[in-house]
Amino acid sequence: MSFISPEYIIFFSIVLPLFFWMPHRYRWMLLLVMSYFFYAYGNIQYVPLIAFSTIVDYIAARMIHRSEAESERRLWLAASIIVNLGVLFFFKYFNFFNESSAAVLGYTPFTHNLVLPIGISFYTFQSMSYTIDVFRRKMDAEPHLGIMATYVAFFPQLVAGPIERATNLLPQFHVKKLFNEDRAVAGLQQILWGFFKKVVIADRIAIYVNAVYNNVDDHSGWTLIIATFFFAFQIYCDFSGYSDIAIGTAKIMGFDLMQNFRQPYFSQSIREFWTRWHISLSTWFRDYVYYPLGGNRVPLLRNLSNLLIVFLVSGLWHGAGWTFVIWGALHGAGVVLIVLLRHFKIEIMSGKSLLMLVLRVVVTFVFVDFAWIFFRANSFADAQYVVSHLFVFDGSNIFAPFEGALLGIQTEFYLSFVLIGFLILVDAFDVKLSLERFLIRVPLVPRWGAYWLLGAAVIFSGLYGSGAGQFIYFQF
Repeated sequence: MSFISPEYIIFFSIVLPLFFWMPHRYRWMLLLVMSYFFYAYGNIQYVPLIAFSTIVDYIAARMIHRSEAESERRLWLAASIIVNLGVLFFFKYFNFFNESSAAVLGYTPFTHNLVLPIGISFYTFQSMSYTIDVFRRKMDAEPHLGIMATYVAFFPQLVAGPIERATNLLPQFHVKKLFNEDRAVAGLQQILWGFFKKVVIADRIAIYVNAVYNNVDDHSGWTLIIATFFFAFQIYCDFSGYSDIAIGTAKIMGFDLMQNFRQPYFSQSIREFWTRWHISLSTWFRDYVYYPLGGNRVPLLRNLSNLLIVFLVSGLWHGAGWTFVIWGALHGAGVVLIVLLRHFKIEIMSGKSLLMLVLRVVVTFVFVDFAWIFFRANSFADAQYVVSHLFVFDGSNIFAPFEGALLGIQTEFYLSFVLIGFLILVDAFDVKLSLERFLIRVPLVPRWGAYWLLGAAVIFSGLYGSGAGQFIYFQF
């Protein structure tokens, strides 16, 4: 079930009053049943996978908690990791590795035709991190299987995160939640902003991006540059919009989910970008991959290799394809370069002036946007074509990809830039003062006027636009 659907509005309208009406001791049952229904609505055949992953990690964590022998604890941890990664590998990576091996070794590959379960990378990592945290003695094993299952399948963040840590989310199911009007208003504000980013901005510019990237051979020069620029904001609005709706939904019910985005395109380096983009995943790889490898507490060369490994794995996490591996490698190379420059005390674009700050932001964005080419391209050949034709200017019609759009090609083209500019202004403002705190200070009439405008734009774009597309990160 997609957040951007009438079905979800009906679903949440039922869940919310039932949640607060029901006695606290039974609420986990409601959340678990409704979370499984939420997932099963369009993907029922893979519900047993979530249950299987939950039971495996529940048993493993309980045995780790009870065991005194370190060897036994490690054995149960290994069992949890092997089972979780084994399931993930089979569904997501088996075909990719088999076909890649066949291309090198020259045999006929065997591939399966199973559909990738929506959100499998998210809930697998969330469930697995719980077992690891119990092993590290950061928390006790959860004795209640039902609450453990609710933590894994919690519907607001089930299919596209944030990837919550058990130390943060799991204890919240034990605390009685009372309806709070201020939290409800703040949650609805965040949901509305998430809807706006997804339906009004992301789905609008997706028309242009898809028209170009699904037929790259027909385009070059400015059209490719604009489509690549648009994709940077499409994926940002699409994914951060989902996170806003998830966090806002949970907030209304009394749950606090972690922040997943923090104005990433204002980053002044690639390293900073990954402290602002998909924060729940980047911190997951930091805590469960980078640090166990030794982090930066090892010799320089090993530290650099650790960074490259993390980014290569991160690229592969996003998709079973060489384009995603290259995307991860580019970011890894960017971070490695920064570490080397700092190690040898080489300063480039240093200084605290506004000009240097803007320059660092622009250079970082250009690098990130270039890397997005490999993320978005349908194949490595398409990515090669885009890179080699970015500066081949043949005078093609830059408006054409918006052919058939709601408001006409030129209106949609310029409106897209206006909306991106509006997003940048909001993000810039949010750096200094959060929108939630700002809106509290705004008088009633203009505040509700803003709500009305945002809501009207969402409804108009949703009803008369190209239709809300599936969230990009559902495929991961």
